[in-house]
Amino acid sequence: MSKLITGTTFGGSEWTPAFVSHLNQRTCIGCGRCFKVCPRDVFDLVDKDDLELDEAFDDDYADFEDDDNSMVMNLKNPDDCIGCEACSKVCPKNCFTHQPKQAA
Repeated sequence: MSKLITGTTFGGSEWTPAFVSHLNQRTCIGCGRCFKVCPRDVFDLVDKDDLELDEAFDDDYADFEDDDNSMVMNLKNPDDCIGCEACSKVCPKNCFTHQPKQAA
C-alpha cells in the first residue's frame, strides 16, 4: 500500500501537501493573485483567445464576452507545484482543485 507524500513543519508536525490538480478557467477572472503568490513557476496569465478550448468549455465561452478582462490563468508547469496551496488561499473565485500524491 502506497503512502502519501508527507513533510514535517519547522515545529515538528507532520504535513501532507496537496498539489494543484485542476484550474477552472471558466470561473477564473485573471486577477493574477495566484501567479504573484506562487513560489514556483506553475502559472501563466494568457489571453482567453489563445486557449485551446475543448467543446464543453467552448459552449460556455460566450459567457466571457461580457467580461472586461480578456486574460485567464493557465497551468504552465503543474509539475513544479510544491503543494503549499497558497494559490487556493488567495483565489477570490475558488478556481483550484488540489490533491495529495502517493509517494513513489
